[in-house]
Amino acid sequence: MRLVPNSLHDEVAATLREQIFDGTLAPGSFVDEVTLCERLSISRTPLREALKVLTAEGLLRHEPRRGCFVNEVTERDLDEIFPVIALLEGRCAYEAARNASDAELNELDALHERLVRYAKARRINDYYATNHIIHEAIIKLADNKWLALVIGDLRKILKLARLQQLHAPGRLDQSLSEHLAVFAALKARDSEGADAAMRTHMTRQREALREVMQQQKSRVMP
Repeated sequence: MRLVPNSLHDEVAATLREQIFDGTLAPGSFVDEVTLCERLSISRTPLREALKVLTAEGLLRHEPRRGCFVNEVTERDLDEIFPVIALLEGRCAYEAARNASDAELNELDALHERLVRYAKARRINDYYATNHIIHEAIIKLADNKWLALVIGDLRKILKLARLQQLHAPGRLDQSLSEHLAVFAALKARDSEGADAAMRTHMTRQREALREVMQQQKSRVMP
């Protein structure tokens, strides 16, 4: 099947987005259009359209007469984003508590059982993956496309930080406790409680990230 122009620039954007997230295109690095065109075997037009998409998402920044650079997430960015995403995901939990069927709550129950097992076994990567699935499930249960859209955009920016808050001392057990509190409120159909528990969970994520960043800075200081 022949690619149409729109799907081509979408594919290029997806490729570059993944390279940004995996660190191939490092934070602060210059996006070399000539090299990328050669590497991806494409012309400048779809590449530039893809760069516009990633700039709109906040993953790149465009500097006049210089070109595009991979964005860097600062402490201020994190301080500004986390209160917003806490409110948004809290609202998702609120609406999920009202919307979820018994069958959907049973599926969430199974995911939380996995989360407990991974926490006890200290399998952090598996915990992260299941944690992500649970958050996505709650967003889906909220059934609000605007919430999902804005949260998705903010998560892309947070992903640039490439920090793992579960490495903060005691954070894994704390995170599990927070997740179980959210789920308990969902099962009780307690919308306000689910909202508050999710906002607490997200706020403590920011606190843990701050601690991890401080630890990293202390290691590189002479």
